[in-house]
Amino acid sequence: MDSLALLQELVSIPGPAGQEERIRTVVERHAKDLGYETSVDGKGNLLAWTAGATELPRAVVTAHLDEIAMMVTQLEPDGVLQVKAVGGLFPWKLGEGPVIILAKSGDLNGVLSFGSIHTADSSSVVRRVDNGPLTWEMATVFTGLSTKDLAKKGVRPGTRIVVSPSRRNLTVLGDHISGYFLDDRADLVAMLLAMKELKKAKLDVLFVATAAEEVGGEGALYLLQEIRPEICVALELGPSVPDAPVALSSDPTVWVTDSYSSTSAADLDLIAEVGESLDLELQFQALSRGGSDASCAASHGHCARPITLGLPMQNSHGYEIMHRDAPKQLAHLTVALLKRLLSEG
Repeated sequence: MDSLALLQELVSIPGPAGQEERIRTVVERHAKDLGYETSVDGKGNLLAWTAGATELPRAVVTAHLDEIAMMVTQLEPDGVLQVKAVGGLFPWKLGEGPVIILAKSGDLNGVLSFGSIHTADSSSVVRRVDNGPLTWEMATVFTGLSTKDLAKKGVRPGTRIVVSPSRRNLTVLGDHISGYFLDDRADLVAMLLAMKELKKAKLDVLFVATAAEEVGGEGALYLLQEIRPEICVALELGPSVPDAPVALSSDPTVWVTDSYSSTSAADLDLIAEVGESLDLELQFQALSRGGSDASCAASHGHCARPITLGLPMQNSHGYEIMHRDAPKQLAHLTVALLKRLLSEG
């Protein structure tokens, strides 16, 4: 399994929250090629398991399918679209450029726009940002179509808009790679690599590619409230931030705490032991903002032991940068940790 080629494949496929079908289909194909049984639940989560898993598994491993995106909020009379963010997408992270409107009739081209700068008019976007941040209320998407034509093609409030394929190519930077949506497509790669390594192991673990994580962990909450696993291991990014910095190496990060929950001291000790056994210099992070499938589920009482493992990453929710070997190392850590966790008691 060529991890870089797999990552490029997954990054190339759109999957906004609430419309993850395309990316889920590809991940499901890879899971089946590895010999896993699969199913899709009512929320759109992809479940994958081997012979060792039970109906109520002791451990669940997640990586989310969805990407941050935009949503149409209003169609203007001239066919210009008003939009809002789906998930934590800031307009300055994208800037002006091509987008794809996921209309019912098929994909449509559009351009995310903020207007011209050659003006002193106080109503212009360029003058409004002199005194405040750039917001989605200042953004429009130009379509070149009339409102009537857009309606015929199934464009309406609620239609999702994603980054164009022309902006989805990875950039190689020596030992590092960069691109949009490494959160969480790179973690899907890590999960598939772990699944490959564990496909013959009879462990009571369920792998889940979750839906709608970027809008509050909805997919994980939907699933885990039913099966209530003891352990949830979420594969995530490890954002390099001023109050929890990490090196952009291949060594995974471990979330100590976040906005929703904290990992127990005993589990942190166990993770440290496993990392040491693999000669990994694990990077422990106490995050002041953020959440994962595991921590969101724990905060609702849907799992007892939340664990979040991350890929060290810069520019989260933007054109992200990480070490090219990070997914492989995260997969190795995940496999070794699962074997330890599921051998307990």
